[in-house]
Amino acid sequence: MESYSEVFSLGGKTVVVTGGAGLLGKEMARGLGDFGATVVVADVNLEAVRQIANSIGRKAKAERLNVTSEDSIKELIKKYERIDVWINSAYPRTSDWGHKLEQVKIESWRHNVDMQLNSCFFCCRQVADKMKVQKSGSIINFGSIYGIVGPYFPIYEGTDMTTPAAYAAIKGGIINLTRYLATYLAPYNVRVNCISPGGVFDHQPETFVQAYNKRTPLGRMAAPGEIVGTAIYLASEASSYVTGQNLLVDGGWTAW
Repeated sequence: MESYSEVFSLGGKTVVVTGGAGLLGKEMARGLGDFGATVVVADVNLEAVRQIANSIGRKAKAERLNVTSEDSIKELIKKYERIDVWINSAYPRTSDWGHKLEQVKIESWRHNVDMQLNSCFFCCRQVADKMKVQKSGSIINFGSIYGIVGPYFPIYEGTDMTTPAAYAAIKGGIINLTRYLATYLAPYNVRVNCISPGGVFDHQPETFVQAYNKRTPLGRMAAPGEIVGTAIYLASEASSYVTGQNLLVDGGWTAW
Protein backbone atom coordinates (compact mmCIF):
# COMPACT_ATOMS: atom_id res chain seq x y z
CA MET A 1 0.00 0.00 0.00
CA GLU A 2 1.29 3.46 -0.90
CA SER A 3 2.09 5.96 1.82
CA TYR A 4 -0.81 8.16 2.75
CA SER A 5 1.41 11.17 2.15
CA GLU A 6 1.76 10.07 -1.48
CA VAL A 7 -1.95 10.11 -2.28
CA PHE A 8 -1.79 13.90 -2.51
CA SER A 9 0.95 13.74 -5.13
CA LEU A 10 0.03 14.94 -8.61
CA GLY A 11 3.17 13.59 -10.23
CA GLY A 12 2.45 12.29 -13.73
CA LYS A 13 -0.88 14.09 -13.96
CA THR A 14 -1.74 16.74 -16.54
CA VAL A 15 -3.98 19.44 -15.08
CA VAL A 16 -5.73 22.17 -17.04
CA VAL A 17 -6.68 25.34 -15.16
CA THR A 18 -9.05 27.60 -17.10
CA GLY A 19 -9.03 31.23 -16.10
CA GLY A 20 -5.41 30.62 -15.19
CA ALA A 21 -4.59 34.32 -15.12
CA GLY A 22 -7.33 35.06 -12.61
CA LEU A 23 -7.13 35.71 -8.88
CA LEU A 24 -7.76 32.06 -7.97
CA GLY A 25 -6.59 30.42 -11.18
CA LYS A 26 -2.98 31.55 -10.91
CA GLU A 27 -2.72 30.43 -7.27
CA MET A 28 -4.17 27.01 -8.08
CA ALA A 29 -1.76 26.62 -10.98
CA ARG A 30 1.18 27.32 -8.68
CA GLY A 31 -0.09 25.00 -5.97
CA LEU A 32 -0.80 22.13 -8.36
CA GLY A 33 2.65 22.56 -9.84
CA ASP A 34 4.18 22.36 -6.36
CA PHE A 35 2.54 18.95 -5.95
CA GLY A 36 4.11 17.62 -9.14
CA ALA A 37 1.47 18.19 -11.82
CA THR A 38 2.16 19.25 -15.36
CA VAL A 39 -0.01 22.36 -15.26
CA VAL A 40 -1.62 23.80 -18.38
CA VAL A 41 -2.35 27.41 -17.47
CA ALA A 42 -5.12 28.41 -19.87
CA ASP A 43 -6.66 31.83 -20.31
CA VAL A 44 -7.76 34.25 -23.02
CA ASN A 45 -4.85 36.45 -21.86
CA LEU A 46 -1.94 34.45 -23.26
CA GLU A 47 0.79 36.85 -22.18
CA ALA A 48 -0.36 36.72 -18.56
CA VAL A 49 -0.42 32.92 -18.42
CA ARG A 50 2.98 32.73 -20.07
CA GLN A 51 4.40 34.72 -17.17
CA ILE A 52 2.63 32.47 -14.66
CA ALA A 53 3.81 29.30 -16.41
CA ASN A 54 7.38 30.60 -16.46
CA SER A 55 7.20 31.28 -12.73
CA ILE A 56 6.06 27.69 -12.08
CA GLY A 57 8.82 26.05 -14.08
CA ARG A 58 9.48 23.70 -16.95
CA LYS A 59 6.48 21.42 -16.29
CA ALA A 60 4.01 24.28 -16.76
CA LYS A 61 2.57 25.21 -20.12
CA ALA A 62 0.70 28.33 -21.23
CA GLU A 63 -2.25 28.08 -23.60
CA ARG A 64 -4.68 30.62 -25.00
CA LEU A 65 -8.23 29.46 -24.28
CA ASN A 66 -11.51 31.23 -24.87
CA VAL A 67 -14.01 29.22 -22.83
CA THR A 68 -16.93 30.87 -24.67
CA SER A 69 -15.77 29.24 -27.92
CA GLU A 70 -16.45 25.55 -28.47
CA ASP A 71 -13.75 25.48 -31.15
CA SER A 72 -11.17 26.93 -28.75
CA ILE A 73 -12.08 24.33 -26.10
CA LYS A 74 -11.89 21.45 -28.59
CA GLU A 75 -8.56 22.65 -29.96
CA LEU A 76 -6.95 22.73 -26.53
CA ILE A 77 -8.27 19.32 -25.49
CA LYS A 78 -7.16 17.75 -28.77
CA LYS A 79 -3.65 19.10 -28.27
CA TYR A 80 -3.01 16.95 -25.19
CA GLU A 81 -2.84 13.17 -25.35
CA ARG A 82 -4.10 12.90 -21.80
CA ILE A 83 -5.88 15.27 -19.40
CA ASP A 84 -6.21 13.97 -15.85
CA VAL A 85 -7.75 17.01 -14.18
CA TRP A 86 -9.74 19.92 -15.58
CA ILE A 87 -10.52 22.93 -13.38
CA ASN A 88 -13.21 25.36 -14.51
CA SER A 89 -12.18 28.60 -12.82
CA ALA A 90 -12.66 30.98 -15.76
CA TYR A 91 -15.00 33.86 -14.95
CA PRO A 92 -16.03 35.67 -18.16
CA ARG A 93 -18.57 38.47 -17.75
CA THR A 94 -19.95 41.56 -19.43
CA SER A 95 -18.82 45.15 -18.84
CA ASP A 96 -22.09 45.89 -17.02
CA TRP A 97 -21.65 42.96 -14.63
CA GLY A 98 -22.45 44.13 -11.11
CA HIS A 99 -25.56 46.16 -11.87
CA LYS A 100 -28.34 46.01 -9.32
CA LEU A 101 -31.49 44.02 -10.06
CA GLU A 102 -33.50 47.00 -11.30
CA GLN A 103 -30.77 47.95 -13.79
CA VAL A 104 -30.13 44.55 -15.34
CA LYS A 105 -30.91 44.39 -19.04
CA ILE A 106 -32.32 41.12 -20.32
CA GLU A 107 -29.61 40.86 -22.98
CA SER A 108 -26.95 41.27 -20.30
CA TRP A 109 -28.57 38.48 -18.27
CA ARG A 110 -28.64 36.19 -21.31
CA HIS A 111 -25.07 37.01 -22.28
CA ASN A 112 -23.67 36.32 -18.81
CA VAL A 113 -25.54 33.03 -18.46
CA ASP A 114 -24.21 32.06 -21.88
CA MET A 115 -20.62 33.04 -21.08
CA GLN A 116 -20.43 31.54 -17.59
CA LEU A 117 -22.86 28.64 -17.20
CA ASN A 118 -22.83 27.47 -20.80
CA SER A 119 -19.05 27.69 -21.10
CA CYS A 120 -18.71 25.51 -17.99
CA PHE A 121 -21.02 22.95 -19.59
CA PHE A 122 -19.11 23.00 -22.89
CA CYS A 123 -15.78 22.49 -21.14
CA CYS A 124 -17.14 19.65 -19.01
CA ARG A 125 -18.74 17.85 -21.94
CA GLN A 126 -15.68 18.07 -24.18
CA VAL A 127 -13.09 17.02 -21.60
CA ALA A 128 -15.42 14.26 -20.35
CA ASP A 129 -15.20 12.60 -23.77
CA LYS A 130 -11.43 12.30 -23.37
CA MET A 131 -11.67 11.16 -19.76
CA LYS A 132 -14.23 8.49 -20.64
CA VAL A 133 -11.75 6.93 -23.04
CA GLN A 134 -9.01 7.16 -20.38
CA LYS A 135 -11.37 5.57 -17.83
CA SER A 136 -10.28 8.16 -15.28
CA GLY A 137 -10.33 11.87 -14.57
CA SER A 138 -11.34 14.61 -12.19
CA ILE A 139 -13.37 17.68 -13.17
CA ILE A 140 -13.50 20.53 -10.67
CA ASN A 141 -16.07 23.29 -11.08
CA PHE A 142 -16.41 26.54 -9.18
CA GLY A 143 -19.63 27.53 -7.46
CA SER A 144 -20.10 30.04 -4.66
CA ILE A 145 -21.79 30.43 -1.30
CA TYR A 146 -24.37 32.48 -3.22
CA GLY A 147 -25.11 29.41 -5.30
CA ILE A 148 -26.64 27.75 -2.23
CA VAL A 149 -27.80 30.59 0.05
CA GLY A 150 -29.30 34.00 -0.60
CA PRO A 151 -27.00 37.04 -0.54
CA TYR A 152 -26.62 39.00 2.68
CA PHE A 153 -27.17 42.46 1.20
CA PRO A 154 -26.35 44.57 4.29
CA ILE A 155 -22.61 43.99 3.70
CA TYR A 156 -22.85 46.10 0.55
CA GLU A 157 -24.32 49.15 2.26
CA GLY A 158 -22.17 52.26 1.88
CA THR A 159 -20.49 50.93 -1.28
CA ASP A 160 -21.28 50.77 -5.00
CA MET A 161 -21.03 46.99 -4.82
CA THR A 162 -23.70 44.33 -5.04
CA THR A 163 -23.89 40.70 -6.07
CA PRO A 164 -25.59 40.28 -9.46
CA ALA A 165 -28.78 38.25 -9.76
CA ALA A 166 -27.23 36.29 -12.60
CA TYR A 167 -24.36 35.24 -10.34
CA ALA A 168 -26.71 33.40 -7.99
CA ALA A 169 -28.50 31.69 -10.87
CA ILE A 170 -25.27 30.73 -12.64
CA LYS A 171 -23.48 29.39 -9.57
CA GLY A 172 -26.55 27.46 -8.43
CA GLY A 173 -26.74 25.95 -11.90
CA ILE A 174 -23.08 24.97 -11.87
CA ILE A 175 -23.44 23.25 -8.50
CA ASN A 176 -26.31 21.07 -9.68
CA LEU A 177 -24.70 20.49 -13.08
CA THR A 178 -21.80 19.09 -11.08
CA ARG A 179 -24.11 16.57 -9.40
CA TYR A 180 -25.63 15.57 -12.74
CA LEU A 181 -22.25 15.01 -14.35
CA ALA A 182 -20.94 13.11 -11.33
CA THR A 183 -23.67 10.50 -11.55
CA TYR A 184 -23.55 10.34 -15.35
CA LEU A 185 -19.79 9.92 -15.57
CA ALA A 186 -19.27 7.68 -12.54
CA PRO A 187 -19.34 4.44 -14.63
CA TYR A 188 -16.27 5.75 -16.47
CA ASN A 189 -14.34 6.45 -13.24
CA VAL A 190 -14.60 10.19 -13.90
CA ARG A 191 -15.21 12.25 -10.78
CA VAL A 192 -16.89 15.67 -10.83
CA ASN A 193 -16.89 17.99 -7.83
CA CYS A 194 -17.40 21.64 -7.06
CA ILE A 195 -15.61 24.18 -4.86
CA SER A 196 -17.75 27.01 -3.49
CA PRO A 197 -15.67 29.77 -1.93
CA GLY A 198 -16.93 32.52 0.28
CA GLY A 199 -15.59 36.03 -0.13
CA VAL A 200 -11.97 36.23 -1.26
CA PHE A 201 -10.02 39.37 -0.44
CA ASP A 202 -9.21 41.40 -3.55
CA HIS A 203 -8.78 44.93 -2.21
CA GLN A 204 -12.51 45.57 -1.89
CA PRO A 205 -13.71 48.78 -0.16
CA GLU A 206 -12.83 48.83 3.54
CA THR A 207 -16.45 49.21 4.63
CA PHE A 208 -17.36 46.06 2.72
CA VAL A 209 -14.41 44.11 4.13
CA GLN A 210 -15.27 45.11 7.69
CA ALA A 211 -18.93 44.15 7.23
CA TYR A 212 -17.98 40.84 5.63
CA ASN A 213 -15.52 40.02 8.40
CA LYS A 214 -18.15 40.74 11.05
CA ARG A 215 -20.64 38.40 9.35
CA THR A 216 -18.16 35.49 9.03
CA PRO A 217 -17.48 33.07 11.93
CA LEU A 218 -13.72 33.08 11.28
CA GLY A 219 -13.84 36.86 11.22
CA ARG A 220 -12.12 37.48 7.91
CA MET A 221 -12.23 37.01 4.15
CA ALA A 222 -10.23 34.24 2.48
CA ALA A 223 -6.82 34.79 0.96
CA PRO A 224 -6.63 33.44 -2.63
CA GLY A 225 -4.17 30.76 -1.58
CA GLU A 226 -6.61 29.32 0.95
CA ILE A 227 -8.69 27.85 -1.88
CA VAL A 228 -5.73 25.94 -3.30
CA GLY A 229 -5.65 23.08 -0.79
CA THR A 230 -9.19 22.03 -1.69
CA ALA A 231 -8.28 21.97 -5.38
CA ILE A 232 -5.21 19.82 -4.68
CA TYR A 233 -7.36 17.42 -2.66
CA LEU A 234 -9.98 17.05 -5.40
CA ALA A 235 -7.31 16.71 -8.10
CA SER A 236 -5.42 13.98 -6.25
CA GLU A 237 -6.09 10.36 -5.35
CA ALA A 238 -6.75 11.52 -1.79
CA SER A 239 -10.33 12.17 -3.00
CA SER A 240 -10.65 8.98 -5.07
CA TYR A 241 -14.03 8.14 -3.49
CA VAL A 242 -15.41 11.69 -3.62
CA THR A 243 -17.73 12.74 -6.42
CA GLY A 244 -20.82 14.90 -6.80
CA GLN A 245 -19.83 17.07 -3.84
CA ASN A 246 -19.88 20.82 -3.32
CA LEU A 247 -17.08 21.69 -0.91
CA LEU A 248 -17.61 25.00 0.86
CA VAL A 249 -14.51 27.04 1.65
CA ASP A 250 -16.22 29.96 3.34
CA GLY A 251 -14.84 30.55 6.82
CA GLY A 252 -18.13 29.29 8.24
CA TRP A 253 -20.35 31.77 6.37
CA THR A 254 -23.02 29.13 5.60
CA ALA A 255 -22.82 27.55 9.07
CA TRP A 256 -25.19 30.13 10.54
